[in-house]
Amino acid sequence: MTTITKDMSIGEVMNIDRTTAPILMEYGMHCFGCPFSQMESLEMGCAAHGQDVDELVGKLNDYLAQKA
Repeated sequence: MTTITKDMSIGEVMNIDRTTAPILMEYGMHCFGCPFSQMESLEMGCAAHGQDVDELVGKLNDYLAQKA
């Protein structure tokens, strides 16, 4: 299983598992098709949307671990 880190981009997370989209959207990251999704890290996206990146990363990794 790949571990999600706050340095990964939204695009990288989506390439790992597209079913993480609802979790990302929960944290205000709806821009899967925009150029920022390939360049911005989760940490940058969370900062822009006023969200806690550590909470998001934990939720994503918990979700992926449950699927494994």
